[in-house]
Amino acid sequence: MTSEMLPAFIESSNVERKQSLSEDQEKSQKPRLCERFEQISKRQMKKLIKQKQWEEQRELRKQKRKEKRKRKQLERQCQLESNSDGNDRKRIRRDVVHSTLRLIIDCSFDSLMILKDIKKLHKQIQRCYAENRRALHPVQFYLTSHGGQLKKNMDENDKGWVNWKDIHIKPEHYSEFIKKEDLIYLTSDSPNVLKELDESKAYVIGGLVDHNHHKGLTYKQASNHGIDHAQLPLGNFVKMNSRKVLAINHECNIVMNLAKKCMEFVFVAVFEIILEYLETRDWQEAFFTILPQRKGAVPTDKACEGSSHDKKSARVEDGLDSDSSEEENSRNELESPHEEEKQDKENSNESTVNSVPH
Repeated sequence: MTSEMLPAFIESSNVERKQSLSEDQEKSQKPRLCERFEQISKRQMKKLIKQKQWEEQRELRKQKRKEKRKRKQLERQCQLESNSDGNDRKRIRRDVVHSTLRLIIDCSFDSLMILKDIKKLHKQIQRCYAENRRALHPVQFYLTSHGGQLKKNMDENDKGWVNWKDIHIKPEHYSEFIKKEDLIYLTSDSPNVLKELDESKAYVIGGLVDHNHHKGLTYKQASNHGIDHAQLPLGNFVKMNSRKVLAINHECNIVMNLAKKCMEFVFVAVFEIILEYLETRDWQEAFFTILPQRKGAVPTDKACEGSSHDKKSARVEDGLDSDSSEEENSRNELESPHEEEKQDKENSNESTVNSVPH
């Protein structure tokens, strides 16, 4: 082999080596790729396929959403055109007449309640807010002394309270921004009974869920602050009409307990009663619309009718009893001469027996 042919031979051998190396690499890579595909399970393959289909159909989904929005807009327009009789929600809200009466929930009893009662208080406040928003004559709703456990619970469980409308939530005490002569504290322990609601006044309800652990606390607080106080006229419109004979003080205690449950433990009932009264201007209708129909509790007029009916029935029964007693007396009078004759005969027989010598 000449010196001229040597470089060409070397180059050809190098090319052959490179080709063999590349073939070997391809052969070694093929089983690795197969191993990778073998490692993916069927479930993973299905997920990959679904994901690919989801990405491919993205534009189609967007188009469907647009069409759905257009259909809803058309439906709303048709509803607005068809609701010419004023039954739609917006037109109902136009008929609402806001009352100037201020209704305050006093939340200054935070330290006297456990967390369980704080949660109940929060739920009752939520219900009061919802009822006031739905009412035909909503009041000027105030939440005062807002802080402590109540605020913390509302922040954790009801973050949307910061966006509530038609409510004044204040950390200050109500006495700091409302005149004392305008305030009336509603408490069942007050000797004063409300006859009417004065819409120029501000009525305070104690935001206290205490299960009767702090009796008369709201009344004491009102007296200490020099604020006027009163109770709802529940006893004037609710009567315990039980057929069992009850002592007068027992009946009064039942009515008072019902009043206390309404005014202290479930203050939302007081809130709803006031809203109902502003709509109907009738205490009796307001009480029996909101309060549960308890056993024996009836309106006073029905109770009077029932008592007069009972008296009549009692008189009839007394008449029947007197008639029966008269009949018995007449029978006894008729039977008495026969008995006397029998006794005379017995006495004569005894005398003859005694006269016979032994």
